[in-house]
Amino acid sequence: MQTISSYDFKGKKALIRVDFNVPLNENFEITDDTRMRAALPTIKKIIEGGGSPIIMSHLGRPKNGPEDKFSLKPLVAHLSELLDGATVKIAPDCIGEEVKKMADEIKPGEVLILENLRFYKEETAGDEEFAKKLAENGDCWVNDAFGTAHRAHASTAVIAKYFPNDKMFGYLIESEVESLDKVVKSPQRPLTAIMGGAKVSSKITIIENLLSKVDNLILGGGMTYTFVKANGGKVGDSICEDDFIETAKNIEKLAKEKGVKLIIATDVVAADAFSNDANTKICAANEIADGWQGLDAGPESVAQMKEVIENSGTILWNGPVGVFEMETYAAGTKAVGAAIVEATKKGAFSLVGGGDSVAAVNQFGIAPGVSYISTAGGALLEYLEGKVLPGVAAVRGE
Repeated sequence: MQTISSYDFKGKKALIRVDFNVPLNENFEITDDTRMRAALPTIKKIIEGGGSPIIMSHLGRPKNGPEDKFSLKPLVAHLSELLDGATVKIAPDCIGEEVKKMADEIKPGEVLILENLRFYKEETAGDEEFAKKLAENGDCWVNDAFGTAHRAHASTAVIAKYFPNDKMFGYLIESEVESLDKVVKSPQRPLTAIMGGAKVSSKITIIENLLSKVDNLILGGGMTYTFVKANGGKVGDSICEDDFIETAKNIEKLAKEKGVKLIIATDVVAADAFSNDANTKICAANEIADGWQGLDAGPESVAQMKEVIENSGTILWNGPVGVFEMETYAAGTKAVGAAIVEATKKGAFSLVGGGDSVAAVNQFGIAPGVSYISTAGGALLEYLEGKVLPGVAAVRGE
């Protein structure tokens, strides 16, 4: 398999699939360029190697062909700025003779952005003919869009067949896959997963897959109360999925069979309303009175979580253990983050993924203290579920 570090880009037109699906305001100004910055090392590597990056991306969800509000034109000036003033041009389309001519005439060091791939339904349908037309614009294909790697789209997977010997990961996907493999394939022991969030239903497959890999599993957030109720506890007005009581029982049974230490809150911070200013009290997780709801892990539970985390060799964090967006219920999630930083200092490998966890890490200013922060959403979750990602398999030739 080719790697971006060793590939010779001199004189080559490099088709790069990136994730430039950035948020724009009503004036078509970029409000968060994180995804663009994430692709810079790959783009710069190609330029420095004497090649010409040809950028492919989608933006938004266009329904019926080209729409001005989903054009990639607003990204041109900012990408040029991020690349220290490099010449960045935009094609009027992503396929066709005019686009091919622009690609053929591009000079080394110049960048060409192809127009929104999803102006064509063939992109999401994984159409081979469309992939072939995209492939005609370049000499090699670099997949650097981990956020869409779980989709078998024309530009993320199908296009690989037209570059049998000239396909590779960009630096972003390379680091995502390497980091995830440190968790799911070759972890330092003990391996601890912290799964939080509101619902058991959204995390079942991941939890079941992780039970055959982890040594410790910490369950937090709203899903706590489904487990508490499954054990006969009183959860008051806490969020609870009654339809998944049996699922919770099965997860506990499976954990016991596999020798996994399962940590679920034994005490909680309960409130009489879902509000930052509500009355609060600390109570046993299985004795929450009617009219009250659990909104954070209690001090006893947090102490237990911290002890397990700080003695771990590998840590995966996906989901908060409380409603951290409200200061009154942020202590548990903040303490978990601090424990992960402490473990990382002692040599553990820590990976944080999922929107809420990443938001928490940024909110508490602890991002520099963890080993890796995953930028992906659906792709990360599917990888943790043990699924094959088409965008990864296509590069690896699997």
